[in-house]
Amino acid sequence: MGEAMLVLGVDPGLTRCGLGVVSGPADRPQVVAQDCLRTAPATPLEQRLLTLHDGIAALIERHRPDGVAVERVLFSANARTAMATGQAAGVALLAAARAGVPVTSYSPNDVKLTVAGDGAADKAAVARLVTAQLGLADVPRPADVADALAVALTHLARSRLAVLTADTPAAAAVSAAHTDAARSARGGWEAHLAARGLLPGTGGGRA
Repeated sequence: MGEAMLVLGVDPGLTRCGLGVVSGPADRPQVVAQDCLRTAPATPLEQRLLTLHDGIAALIERHRPDGVAVERVLFSANARTAMATGQAAGVALLAAARAGVPVTSYSPNDVKLTVAGDGAADKAAVARLVTAQLGLADVPRPADVADALAVALTHLARSRLAVLTADTPAAAAVSAAHTDAARSARGGWEAHLAARGLLPGTGGGRA
């Protein structure tokens, strides 16, 4: 089953910052909290950053996660968007550091590969898989929240794999499972769900 842990996932953004707290173990994750912090473009930048910091810090204080996982900012054709996202990510890193919580960053491809089995999966497919893996009735809204939950799930899965690396057979089994997931994802997200036992009638779905 793996060790239980609590992770705060952050999908950084200045206008909308998605947050999702997920508890493990990785093979039976559950949503503990989800939120989307919003700031208005007309508000001074320093106040927007303060709002994000205070919101993230409050969530960390309330839930005391074992780790914070932040989606890494990649270069974008839109320099303004990339800068705003980077500022929001920096605020998340600061809030975690002040609380003494370790932070891990994951690229968008890391998240897609871990959650959907395909580094090129689109956002809609990732959101549907997040919904299935967490046993939710509906896709989390807005999309920023679904992305944050995906980042948290990625950290749970990667942390489990890191622990298992000392056990070569177990690590090999997990690696093989990820390979199978990637193959099934190429046949569609439904096939990927079936491979993980997350569709009704496949033996692993949730009630």
